[in-house]
Amino acid sequence: MQKLISYTITPIFFVAFGLCLLIFHPIQWLTFKIFGYQGLKQTVSVLNLFLMRSTNILGTTYRFTNNHELPVNRPLIIVTNHQSMYDISPIIWYLRKHHTKFVSKKELGKGIPSVSFNLVHGGSALIDRNDGKSALKEIGKLGNYIEKHNRSAVIFPEGTRSRDGHPKPFKPMGLKMLLKNAPSALVVPISINNSWKLVRYGQFPMGLGAKISFDVQQPIENQGNLDELISQIEASVTSGVNSFK
Repeated sequence: MQKLISYTITPIFFVAFGLCLLIFHPIQWLTFKIFGYQGLKQTVSVLNLFLMRSTNILGTTYRFTNNHELPVNRPLIIVTNHQSMYDISPIIWYLRKHHTKFVSKKELGKGIPSVSFNLVHGGSALIDRNDGKSALKEIGKLGNYIEKHNRSAVIFPEGTRSRDGHPKPFKPMGLKMLLKNAPSALVVPISINNSWKLVRYGQFPMGLGAKISFDVQQPIENQGNLDELISQIEASVTSGVNSFK
């Protein structure tokens, strides 16, 4: 029954979501040209609030829990599981004061209103997933960037999205490159639950009534053996993932 209802509601959501991207694209361009990075950053934050609100049409709710004081005067490496493209907007909005940058596939760097412009001009890393050497080089550049400017890099070490909410094993090389190139960064594990339910039927229709949660786990200092550190980070992320919520 829910799926049948969603066939009616999903087109309304797609119109709202698409309008957000189309309307904010020229605003991003204008604020970037006039105010530079800071103008773009503020516009992108507001855009992602609107993108989140568009999912409320589907009955989606969000809970972001952070019981830790995250510093704004040092870089962060934010490590999280990945369940859908709808993971991204809440991270940008709720952590907006930390200037979040993403490791994204290069295909997203062109042709998508608002999204592509921000990825290209906002400081994120665009990687070719078929060329591991160049991908690691770009991730290394992102590490250097956040180290220099005290900003934040977001990485999804599973590599691909979990279609059923169950965490996939980490692919450690990209995360290891970030850790090497941003040695002063504080690692912030985040556990995401239930965003996969938005795409439980695929891209159409959308899932209804998803109760999406983001739980910030205990931050971890970048110290010691990197392989052991990555295992600790993975355990922290997966400890808060419960696909049956």
